Amino acid sequence: MRVCHETIYQSIYVQGRGALRRELSACLRTGRALRRPRRKDGERRGKIPGMVMISERPAEVADRAVPGHWEGDLILGAGNRSAIGTLVERSTRFVLLLHLPDGHGAGAVAAHMTEVMATLPAQLRRSLTWDQGREMTNHAQVAAATDLEIYFCDPHSPWQRGSNENTSGLLRQYFPKGTALSGHSREHLETVAAELNARPRKTLGWKSPAEALDEVLAAAA
Repeated sequence: MRVCHETIYQSIYVQGRGALRRELSACLRTGRALRRPRRKDGERRGKIPGMVMISERPAEVADRAVPGHWEGDLILGAGNRSAIGTLVERSTRFVLLLHLPDGHGAGAVAAHMTEVMATLPAQLRRSLTWDQGREMTNHAQVAAATDLEIYFCDPHSPWQRGSNENTSGLLRQYFPKGTALSGHSREHLETVAAELNARPRKTLGWKSPAEALDEVLAAAA
């Protein structure tokens, strides 16, 4: 059996009490009895600069009455080494997939998201809600290029992107967990998205997302 260093430190600093704690901490190279965080007070390590939180999102996004509000995330492949980006329109459940063959860092995600969202008419580009993954570090660049208002979910709150979570579950039928995702071509992703968008949904009165989106576009014409 092996014990990682963090387990040892927690045993000394958290579980230890009284004389036992002082005795053990004295054996450390630093001799400190308390752990001191390296970050400043109030600083959240890994926080993306300039985030606008979901609490500031307009009420029209929540009721799904106005089209053009999207939810997004990544589905990750084996060892988190590959990914596919997912975008779901909240009112119609229409799905777009981001082809990320060269990695899912912030630069790649921003470039491919901008490319895909640019194909949509302006009335379908109102907002995007994402989690706090580092792949969205360049969110300001995406917002400027696409005219999207970008909002971030609270930590560990996947239900705040319920449509996207549901869609990710459907996508796992095509892209099982533990498999590499970088080998899927752009054409294959478009085929998968088309299949999902042609599937009737109970929540849409048994219309498909593609039919619902066509109605939105026809009404705006």
